[in-house]
Amino acid sequence: MFSLDLLRDAVVLGVLLGCFYAAVSIGLSISFGLLDVPHVAHPAFLVLASYGVYLCNDQYDIDPLLAGLLISPVFFLLGLVTYRLYYETFERRGSDAAVRGIAFFFGVAFIIEVLIILQFGVDQRSVTASYIGKAWRVGDLRIPIRQLVAFAVALALTVSLSTYLSKTFMGRAIRAVAQDEEGLRLMGANPVRIKQFAFGIATAVLGIAGALLIIVAPVEPTLDRVYIGRTFCVVVMAGLGSITGTLIAAIILGVSESIVLTMFGASWAPAISFALLLGVLAVRPQGLLGR
Repeated sequence: MFSLDLLRDAVVLGVLLGCFYAAVSIGLSISFGLLDVPHVAHPAFLVLASYGVYLCNDQYDIDPLLAGLLISPVFFLLGLVTYRLYYETFERRGSDAAVRGIAFFFGVAFIIEVLIILQFGVDQRSVTASYIGKAWRVGDLRIPIRQLVAFAVALALTVSLSTYLSKTFMGRAIRAVAQDEEGLRLMGANPVRIKQFAFGIATAVLGIAGALLIIVAPVEPTLDRVYIGRTFCVVVMAGLGSITGTLIAAIILGVSESIVLTMFGASWAPAISFALLLGVLAVRPQGLLGR
């Protein structure tokens, strides 16, 4: 039966869920949205980061968020290597690099998934922290602390990346290479190095996002298949390359999923992302805040 209280709860939890979606999608907003790299392995790197956080927490009892920060430099280097391999193998050799690159990144995702299974098996893994399993009560509304953590971190990531891309020299160069690569080359800059650095940043962000993923719920090796549709939906719906739009689109998706889940059941929730994407593209093809 329809209830305003039930709708209120769904909206509040949907906003928190949407901020979590923003955190796991914001790296893709850079790699795919700004750099036009068909990074379909993004969710696989996300799950890999979660397992890195799990190792730090399980072996050394490090807080998951701190572990995410600690592994971010490792993922930055991993991003540099991955983009260089993609560039040398595909992008430098022809205009159809995006088409062939999709196969490349699908292969990378498959390799990551297999390596995780070989190392950890197929069982779910989780982390421990003082705030996991606790909730904050506001009247009769119960809000999980782990969702509030994801909310705060997503806002911090959005503000930090938006400021970096708009206020720093390298950030403006990254935006420039997305808009006019040839013009940037004529100014004496190396577009390939800038794109490689940007891809490294997009991958480093996954250290924090992976921590949030395993804080919110246990992870298993094939979890990337769940998030590949949602992350690309958020980035495309936001408008390619829009960091602020990623947060807005993710909140819209989270609220929509939460309402559908509450009103119609779990079986309908996965379809809402694609329905929203088609609706937004039909009305505004460039996305909510597209370039």
